[in-house]
Amino acid sequence: MEATTFGDVWRDVFTVQPAPPMWLVVTAGVVALAAVLFRPAWRVGRNVVTIAHEGGHAVMALLSGRQLTGIRLHSDTSGVTVSRGKPTGPGMVLTVAAGYITPSIVGLLCILLLLGNRITALLWMSILVLAAMLLLIRNVYGVVSVVGTGAVVFLVSWFTPPEVQAAFAYFFTWFLLLAGIRPVFELQSQRSRHPSPHSDADQLHRLTGVPGIVWVMFFGVVNVAVTAAGVWLLMF
Repeated sequence: MEATTFGDVWRDVFTVQPAPPMWLVVTAGVVALAAVLFRPAWRVGRNVVTIAHEGGHAVMALLSGRQLTGIRLHSDTSGVTVSRGKPTGPGMVLTVAAGYITPSIVGLLCILLLLGNRITALLWMSILVLAAMLLLIRNVYGVVSVVGTGAVVFLVSWFTPPEVQAAFAYFFTWFLLLAGIRPVFELQSQRSRHPSPHSDADQLHRLTGVPGIVWVMFFGVVNVAVTAAGVWLLMF
């Protein structure tokens, strides 16, 4: 970004960038898929998924009228979002259900910006969302995770040419879109090996009476459908 003043920044943010070539879009998707499937890369990228997951809980808690008190992100890529309000009812159900489907939905929303060639806008909106989330973080690792993610996005948006920004934005979008599916399989694997009443699916079982496996299937179906819609929009 060749901006030197605040006005230049905002002008660049709202400028429509040239559409990238299809080979760049496809390559970004392949690299993102590799990052989801390749274990060492996934261990790092999973932190971004957790940020989106807990952000989904937080946003839904606010939309359902609950009082949000904080978010904690852990080095094992788990997290917890704490809110106050009625411990049962639709608001609590929506809050708990939002986490696993948020990364893919965020990826789909990013695609809508990319289809309008708002690449720089996407990067800066991501920075603003991360900055807002930072205010809710209540542990050191969470601060490091959010600040580190925001720093990477900022450095790309400020110091790299448009071609690099486009490649990063498409990779970021593809990653969120595709990364929503793997945690659902991890959730069910964990439930099978080490049953825990604290997983989102089992909390939803207690709240609704619907078996946890049904909620796992719900997460999977939503994420696969959203991913399919995103692939179609990007490729066709």
